Amino acid sequence: MTVQLDHVVHYVNDLNQVIETFAANDLIAFYGGQHKEWGTHNVLSYFDLSYIEFLSIEEPTLAQNADQVHVVVKDALRHLPTEETLSRLALRTDDIEALAACLRQTVQISPIFAGKRTDAKGNLIEWQMFSILGDYQGLPYPFIIQWSGTEKERRIQLQQSGVIQSHPAGAKELKKAIFAVDEPEAVVKHWQELFNLPLLQSTKNLGLLIGDKELHFIKGVTNQLQSIVLTGATTLVGSNIQIGQSTYLFE
Repeated sequence: MTVQLDHVVHYVNDLNQVIETFAANDLIAFYGGQHKEWGTHNVLSYFDLSYIEFLSIEEPTLAQNADQVHVVVKDALRHLPTEETLSRLALRTDDIEALAACLRQTVQISPIFAGKRTDAKGNLIEWQMFSILGDYQGLPYPFIIQWSGTEKERRIQLQQSGVIQSHPAGAKELKKAIFAVDEPEAVVKHWQELFNLPLLQSTKNLGLLIGDKELHFIKGVTNQLQSIVLTGATTLVGSNIQIGQSTYLFE
């Protein structure tokens, strides 16, 4: 059973504005499609298999009627339209049943349920997922997702379909997620035990490694995901992009 950083969720009101902002910085973001049962739709920006999902409410009534265990949709209703902010991480696994069984011993989780969206070309994209309910000291938990096929198979398919593309700015990797929390040491200890992740070594911040990605936890009062660090974009090194209340940093 493996656990990797799959994507981050950023709630926004205007998906087209995100596409334009990224394009102005030589980054590719494209319309992902509609979650027709949940009343949401998204724009995606891929960095290999990890990506940013900009999520917006398309049909408020459907979103309001979505099952309470779908925390991503409920977060969208809670944050929008006043807070355009990064929110939860999505962690992907290759054995969702085994991970659910492990987590169920420590935290409350939803049943595993099917996710799907229709992409811009009308293709149906499907996956399995479950939510970890509640939070830890005010910090929302990640949710868990499993895609079909191996990572190698999925990478080839996404490259061939044009979902994974080379960004003109050169950005290649979503490297770090930075959280601002009241008690960094407590959160690191809890997430380390929960997801069986190694501690991040040689850093000024407390943190965890998840595959080749880094989770940093700094002192702050918001108890939420604050910023994302992207690497490989030579033309953007040292700069940042602000979208709503959240920041994308380039190293």
